Formats: sequence, C-alpha cells, structure tokens
Amino acid sequence: SQPVLSEELRDEIYRRINQEKKSVRTVSAELGVEMQRVGAVFRLKTIENQWIEEGKPLAAPYARAVDAMLPKNPFVPGTRTPPLPHESINDLPVHSATTRQLFHPVPESMHFNRESAAKAFSRDLLPADKRIPHPELVELAKVAAQHRGRDDVVKARRNELEQQEAAVLNMRREQKAAQEAAAKKVDTPRWQFRFENIKAESAGRDGRAKGGVGARYGIPPQDRKKGQIKIPTKVE
Repeated sequence: SQPVLSEELRDEIYRRINQEKKSVRTVSAELGVEMQRVGAVFRLKTIENQWIEEGKPLAAPYARAVDAMLPKNPFVPGTRTPPLPHESINDLPVHSATTRQLFHPVPESMHFNRESAAKAFSRDLLPADKRIPHPELVELAKVAAQHRGRDDVVKARRNELEQQEAAVLNMRREQKAAQEAAAKKVDTPRWQFRFENIKAESAGRDGRAKGGVGARYGIPPQDRKKGQIKIPTKVE
C-alpha cells in the first residue's frame, strides 16, 4: 500500500492555509503534496472542526484503527527540514485537445518544439512548460542555476511569484463574487435553484465554445467518425 498523509501532516497543511494564509499552490510545493490533495485535506479538516464545534460525534476510533494499518508519510512539527515528498506534484495533466489523432507535417528546416506541438493541437493550448501544476518551480530552478550561491536572488524571485499568485487569486475571488451576485437564486426545502442570463452566441460558430450552455459536459471529437479526412491534404 502507498503511504498516506499522517495526522500531523494533515494538521500542518490546514495550519499553513488557515493561519499563515498561504495558497494551496505554495503549500503543495513546500510539503510535496499534490494541489488537489491539499485542497481536499483543507476542506475535510474544516468540516471536522465545524462538527467538533457543533458537538457532532466523530468516528475517531474507526479512523485511528484504519490509520494504524496503513503506512504513513510522517511530519515532525517545529522542524525546518522539509518532509519527504509525498507524491509527484508536477505531472503534466492530459488536455482534452491532445486526446485526438493528429497528423501534422512540418518542413525539415523547421524547429518543432513544445510550443509548436501545442499550437498544432489547438491555437489556445499552452505548451507543456506552462501547463504543469507548478511552473514556478521550473523558473526558480533556472534562477538558482543562473545565480549560484545567491539565495537572496532566489528568495526575491519566490516572493515576487507569490505576490503575482496572490493578485490572481484576488481577481478570481472578485469574479466569483460578481457571478454570485448576478445569479438569481430560488431556495426550496431541499435544493437551491440558480438562474443566469445566457446568450446563444456564447456557444460560438461551431457550438463548442466554453461559454456555451452545457459546455462542461463535453462534445466528442470527430477524429474517429466515418467520412472524416484523417490525413493531411496540404503542407503549410
């Protein structure tokens, strides 16, 4: 069985986000835990603390019994040494635009790099260096290689990246708050219905734009459909 997060490590994740006000991305890079797992730990610890305040019973004996049977990734509070990485945190996610078959001929004299490969799949697709969960770690590694022995330069660049991330998070919060304010909500005994104004033009010419209604459910690609031309007909 793969090691799981120890109780001390889960408490440390919650403390850094709740008390130190660090972002999920920063905590993930510091503790070597994937961002989705960091977010899940924070949400579950928040619910656990809320239940404790409300006096609801917890299945603590069952949790301790299961936890004792599994290997754990330990964390010693108060130490400056970072814990061992719990998992790989910078794996490249599979984008939906890259799941289709593609024949893309290029001239032999052309320098075909990662940006060229991304543009071949989709005009709006970013290269792999920018789609990884932690692109800032690559940039910090480059800065550290260029300025060997200059920890102050690396620290200044890390602080700058954290400030940029904080500005992006604040912008997203404001956008989400504006969307919440614009939506009309109707509460019922069991559900809450939300109504938003839409435009048919938001779906785009082909009906596949992300602003269209039902875009999150996805549309299957056409590369395996009969009658579709799957080989290149010209070289640009």
